[in-house]
Amino acid sequence: MWIKGGMIFNPAKDSAVAGDIFIKGDLIEGIYPVGTARSDNETIDAAGMWVLPGLIDMHVHLREPGYEYKEDIHSGSLAAAAGGVTTMACMANTDPVNDNPSVTRQIIDRAVKIGLARVLPVGAVTRGQKGKELAEIGIMKETGIVAVSDDGQPVEDSSVMRSALEYAATFGLTVLSHPQVKSLCGSGVMNEGALSTMLGLPGIPSAAEDIMIARDIELSRYTGVPVHITHVSTRGGIELIRQAKAGGVGITCDVTPHHLLLTEDAVKGYDTNTKMYPPLRMESDRFALIQGLRDAVIDCIATDHAPHARDEKDLDYDLAPFGIIGLQTLLPAMMEIHYRYGIDFLKLLRCVSIHPARILGIDGGTLTPGSRADITVVDPDKVFTLTKDMIVSKSKNTPFIGHEFKGGVMQTIFGGKTVFDQG
Repeated sequence: MWIKGGMIFNPAKDSAVAGDIFIKGDLIEGIYPVGTARSDNETIDAAGMWVLPGLIDMHVHLREPGYEYKEDIHSGSLAAAAGGVTTMACMANTDPVNDNPSVTRQIIDRAVKIGLARVLPVGAVTRGQKGKELAEIGIMKETGIVAVSDDGQPVEDSSVMRSALEYAATFGLTVLSHPQVKSLCGSGVMNEGALSTMLGLPGIPSAAEDIMIARDIELSRYTGVPVHITHVSTRGGIELIRQAKAGGVGITCDVTPHHLLLTEDAVKGYDTNTKMYPPLRMESDRFALIQGLRDAVIDCIATDHAPHARDEKDLDYDLAPFGIIGLQTLLPAMMEIHYRYGIDFLKLLRCVSIHPARILGIDGGTLTPGSRADITVVDPDKVFTLTKDMIVSKSKNTPFIGHEFKGGVMQTIFGGKTVFDQG
């Protein structure tokens, strides 16, 4: 097929030029000047559209196996397709935990059978995510994991974390660290500060995140092994990472769209769809994250897509689980950041394409002849208000219901096959 007349964004070449793309099989065969497309092939008219490499979300929870009532690989893949995401790295906190090759194989086989997105499993760092013994990292690597993480639980034992970094590195795998000192969090449910006191909700101090980031930086510095910090939310954390990078430490990080766009003020209505870990922070923290994007201190934007059933979120704020969904709002949130703060869109696009591909050691994230035909077609001027009816995930737990966005996914192509069409 041809994709004709769109503005082609290629983050690998730092370019955005109008052109025609020809797809043959599951690969991009060529990119040509506008007007080259032949009429005897299927053609997507992309005039006025932005044509992007399929987005890579390096942090999602698909809940299968074990929690399919929240989400499963099929519904998660549908949501990804609707959000222009063609590759997802799914976390290991399933039931059973993905700490062995049989669970890894189950996830891969299921995703291939569904065929709507590339699902790349992340194996657990420790058995059962209990933080004690290392999981079967080498065998899981042979089976198909692309990284290791106990996300949802921190690896609190520094000796275990050091061993994980050194052992995973022998297999070319990156450790994705969940930065949290649980003893400091206690029963906290939102950011600790004046607002949490006013609302009568127990708080989670920013120090609980900053201390673990500092530890992982020092372990990375000492071992010489890179580490990736997930969902950074604090001003202090960004500054630690900035200094570590300047000092040559092999550290990378990601932030979520909700921490870039929302603050703790969203909690004032006690809407449990504003409850996530890490919690929404203060405006000064959010501003530091925006600056981190501008300065390229932040490497990736990832959703931490965490579906929960309605009856689970329909509890008092103290009792509801942490987490929100994000696959369908990833691209619109990026567009809002681009429009609101004037951050170059190619810089943002690198955070969901070539940067996560590099960190995970996978292909993808580019639009060049011979590359995967994973492509997202976006209308940059489309204005819409998100409603529950638009959400194709099994769960609807997002604070962005009723939010107006500018910029929407029109078509998603995965492996040369159209898997989503807005029309």
